[in-house]
Amino acid sequence: MRTPDQTAAASEILRGHWRDGRKLAELPADLRPRDRAEGYAVQAVLEQHSKAPLYGWKIAATSEAGQRHINVAGPLAGRILAETVLPDGGIASMAGNAMRVAEPEFAFRFGADLPPRAAPYDVAEVLAAVATLHPAIEIPDSRFADFVSAGEAQLIADNACAHLFVLGAPTTADWRSRDLVEERPRITVSGRDFIGHGRNVLGDPRVALAWLVNEVSALGVPVRAGQVVTTGTCHPPLPIDAGDDMLADFGDLGRVSVRFGE
Repeated sequence: MRTPDQTAAASEILRGHWRDGRKLAELPADLRPRDRAEGYAVQAVLEQHSKAPLYGWKIAATSEAGQRHINVAGPLAGRILAETVLPDGGIASMAGNAMRVAEPEFAFRFGADLPPRAAPYDVAEVLAAVATLHPAIEIPDSRFADFVSAGEAQLIADNACAHLFVLGAPTTADWRSRDLVEERPRITVSGRDFIGHGRNVLGDPRVALAWLVNEVSALGVPVRAGQVVTTGTCHPPLPIDAGDDMLADFGDLGRVSVRFGE
């Protein structure tokens, strides 16, 4: 494993590039994480610099399209920092954003803690700890200029390409009785319509949610009451640019929107 000083130095480089909207080719060889565990260790330091409690978690690459987008074989967990969360209908700055895509997602807010443990949580246990379901939009980005070739360890260190996040109001519909696999949200980007599908999210958004809980549990980290987990895009990442607006309409499960500024 890298030393704590090396881990902190890698995190500081990535944090500085995120703050300044700059890109880098790769981390220095002596600081570069060599596996997922080292990547998560770098990511964890990022949370220590936030001035607010951790808002929640995201999952990158839960769909095949998402995996192709960043060239990884499977999903990655990342932290949602409170300072990156925008209000529903707010304006997302595109400054420094190289990915320039947005993703409609199912997000869940927890009502009870799920502490780390040796035995994996099953889907039913995870859902029992959930308080509310929300429509959401994630606006990812990477601090790596060539994120396609950065590799999963560096992308995990890069907070799984977390950037900005928009959370809609909690649904008032009985979502627990619904098959989220077959939900087909309608997404509109500046007059262009697209249809998402719940099955794009690791086959089932609820399965993706349990994956996240177990991924962070294996790191010795809890998912806490009040935190939000957004489960990955239900449509291939949608290209966006300054001046666009996006509406993700999940029917009676709710709507969420964002505008993209300079």
